[in-house]
Amino acid sequence: MKSSQVKRLERLYRRRVKPGEVISLELAREMADISLEIRRQLGILVSRIGEIAYVVVGDERALMIPALEDYPLGRRLLRGIRLVHTHLKGEPLSDDDLTDLSLLRLDMVAALQLTQNPDRFSIQTAELVPPEGHNLPYQVEPSVPFAKFDLDFRSFVETLEQTLERGLKEGTLVATGQERGILISVTQRPMEEAVDSMEELKELARTAGVGVLDTVIQRPKEFNPRYLLGEGKIREVLIKALQFGATMLVFDQELSPAQVRSISELTELKVIDRSQLILDIFARRATSQDGKVQVELAQLKYLLPRLIGRGVQMSRLMGGIGGRGPGETKLEVDRRRIRDRIAHLERELKELSNGRYQRRQKRVKAGIPIISIVGYTNAGKSTLLNTLTRSEVFTEDLLFATLDTSSRRLRFPMDREVIITDTVGFIRSLPKSLLGAFKATLEELKDADLLIHLVDCSNPRFEEQIIQVDAILGELELSQKPKLLVFNKADLLPELKKGDPLAFMKVRQLTRRYGAVTISAADRKTLEPLLKELQHRFWHDVEDYRAPGQNHDEFEE
Repeated sequence: MKSSQVKRLERLYRRRVKPGEVISLELAREMADISLEIRRQLGILVSRIGEIAYVVVGDERALMIPALEDYPLGRRLLRGIRLVHTHLKGEPLSDDDLTDLSLLRLDMVAALQLTQNPDRFSIQTAELVPPEGHNLPYQVEPSVPFAKFDLDFRSFVETLEQTLERGLKEGTLVATGQERGILISVTQRPMEEAVDSMEELKELARTAGVGVLDTVIQRPKEFNPRYLLGEGKIREVLIKALQFGATMLVFDQELSPAQVRSISELTELKVIDRSQLILDIFARRATSQDGKVQVELAQLKYLLPRLIGRGVQMSRLMGGIGGRGPGETKLEVDRRRIRDRIAHLERELKELSNGRYQRRQKRVKAGIPIISIVGYTNAGKSTLLNTLTRSEVFTEDLLFATLDTSSRRLRFPMDREVIITDTVGFIRSLPKSLLGAFKATLEELKDADLLIHLVDCSNPRFEEQIIQVDAILGELELSQKPKLLVFNKADLLPELKKGDPLAFMKVRQLTRRYGAVTISAADRKTLEPLLKELQHRFWHDVEDYRAPGQNHDEFEE
C-alpha cells in the first residue's frame, strides 16, 4: 500500500463511534472510499464505548480477525466488541462472517455492501440468538440501504444479552456458578460401546461437579490427528458450546498435548480429557497423606508434557564463557520446578510405601487372614465394609467416592477374625499414567488372601464391568489370587422393582450362572450367606454351609 493509504488507515484507527450507533454515515463512507481504492476488504472492530480497537485489512474476498486478547470472553455470553467490514462486490454476509460471529461471540457482525459509488451502499447485519427454538446460532437480517438503516445499538445489545441469558437459563438445568461442559467421544468402537462409555463419562462429570449441557459422539473412518474430531465437526461443537454457555469441553478419549494445543487455539474454553477429569476427582477425594502425594504426583506427570513452548529458546541455556544467554525462560523454569517436585514426591511416596509395608508385615506375622474388596467404581465397596464391620467409612453415590484405602477387623464366632480392606474402584480405559494413583490399593491387593469382587448387578452393564475388573487384575498380575464374586444391589434389580412375579427366580438363575453370592450391602440381614462363605473359605468347619448361588432365602418371597 502507498504511504498515503497507510496514513488514512492510521487516521481511521483514531476515530470514534457514538455508543448508540453501529457506525456513523461519515465513517462508513470513509471505509468504503479506502476499500474501493485499495481493492481489499476493510474492517473495524468497535468496542461498546465507541473506541476502534482494531483496523483490519484483508484481501478482495475476506479478512482475518486478530486474536482479541484485550476482550476476553470469560463467563460473558458476548465479547463486547462488534465487527463492521466492507464487501467489495455487494455480496451478503458470508459463511466465514457468520462463523466468526458464532465462534468469537461478537456483539454483531455488519457488512457494508459496496457499489462503485462510495456514497451508495447497503448494510447487512447478523446477531446471535438463544439455542432454544433456533436451528442456527445466529439470525441474519435483510440488507437495507445505509441511508435507511436506523438502530439504537446500545439498547439493541442490552436487550440481546438479556435474551441470551434468559434463553440459557430456560434451556439448561445447570446450577449457577457450576462448570458447564459439552462431552465429546470420538471412537471407532461400536455405537453401543460408545454410548455406554459416554454414560460413564456423564457420571464422572457429575462426580467432578460439571453440569452436562450436551453430548457429542462421532465415529469417523479416520481420526483427525490435529483435533481428533473432523475440522467441520469441531467448529460445529465449539459454536454449540458457546451458544449453550459452556465453560469446558470434555473428551472421552485421552488427548495428546498437540491436540489440546490445537483445540485450545480455536477457543477460550477449557479443554480436558477423561484422564484429567479423573485426576480432578482424585484430587477432591484424597484425604490421607498417601492419597494426596499419589494424586499430586500423577497430576504433575500428566501436566509436564503438556507445557508448551516454541523454538530453541525453550531449551535450558547454559551460562559461562561461550555459553552466555538470556538464562532460563519461564517455561523451562516451570518444567524444572515440576521435575524437582516430582522427584521430591517420589522420595516421599517411597517413605510412605515403606511405612505401609511394615504395617502389612505386622498383619502377616499375626496370621490374620486379609480380605480386599475390589470392584468397579460405585459398586458399593465402602458400604459393604461399613455394614460388615459397623464402621463409618465415607460413602456416597458417586464414582470414586473412596480413594484412600481403609482397613477394619471383622470378628467371627470362636474368637476368629479377618482384616477387610476397602480399595479404590476400577474403571474402564484407565490410562497407565494414572496407575500410580492406585499404588496404595495395589500394594494392599498383593498381600490379600482373598479378593471379594463386588459387582453392582443392578447396573445394565455389569457383565462388561466384571470383564473390565478382571482385565485390570490381570494387568496387575493378580489373576491367580483366590476370588469370591459377590452381587450387590440385588434389591435394585429392575425386575424386583417392577414387582415381576418371576423376579426371584431370575435372581437365583443369575447367581447360579456366575457362582456368586447375592447381597444388598446396605442391609445386614442379607449378608449371612457371605459371612458363612468367608468362614468356610478360611476355617472349613462351618455347619450348614451353603454353596454360593444356592438357597438365598433373603431374596425369596
